[in-house]
Amino acid sequence: MATLEIRDLHVSVEEAAGTQREILRGVDLDINAGETHAIMGPNGSGKSTLAYAIAGHPKYHVTRGSVTLDGENVLAMSVDARARAGLFLAMQYPIEVPGVSVSNFLRTAVTAVRGEAPKLRDFMKNLRAAMADLSIDPAFAERNLNEGFSGGEKKRHEVLQLELLNPTIAVLDETDSGLDIDALKVVSEGINRFRADPSHGVLLITHYPRLLRYVPPDYVHVFVAGRIVRQGGPELADELERDGYEKFITAEAAA
Repeated sequence: MATLEIRDLHVSVEEAAGTQREILRGVDLDINAGETHAIMGPNGSGKSTLAYAIAGHPKYHVTRGSVTLDGENVLAMSVDARARAGLFLAMQYPIEVPGVSVSNFLRTAVTAVRGEAPKLRDFMKNLRAAMADLSIDPAFAERNLNEGFSGGEKKRHEVLQLELLNPTIAVLDETDSGLDIDALKVVSEGINRFRADPSHGVLLITHYPRLLRYVPPDYVHVFVAGRIVRQGGPELADELERDGYEKFITAEAAA
């Protein structure tokens, strides 16, 4: 059973004139297979930086700490090796790739992760089934990747990737962003299908509690100023909805 372990993680980003600004200031977190964790915090608290650092984005520099998956050093892996090891990141703002169709992108991604190309007939059968589960029009498969996609289409496509790639640990960054209530239900159902497998672990990153009504987490972590300042169960999300982040921001500023 997989375990993602993050220990004392410090991450900086390069700014103008080559200066470094520290964003993460010592993050400790364990995500085990069969668990769903939610990180909640105000905008600018470093939540997305954590996701990008796990995935290996070159803009984010790990200056201290460790990230391991089943004891293997994730930080020493290339981005594609992290994906093959079982890590998946659904980005908050996926880029447009003109000239590359959704179906070609997905088959290429599956090939890269598995190390061999799936049979075209099997792949198309799985793709059509996964699209139907997410209420995606079959014509979507031939559209250019993320080009002209609505917010809901981007998020459904992220969950489509999740279902086809079948990673071990999924990091979902603001998956509820830009979704109306119907799209949120469909996307949530897709996440729930993934996490129903006890060999899968999920890290949800959000600043609104509405996603957690449809995807109940086992653990909630409050993220402020680049670190986790409080941890609890699902009831913590209810507290945040009721009281907001202000008391945590004030306490962190005073520390």
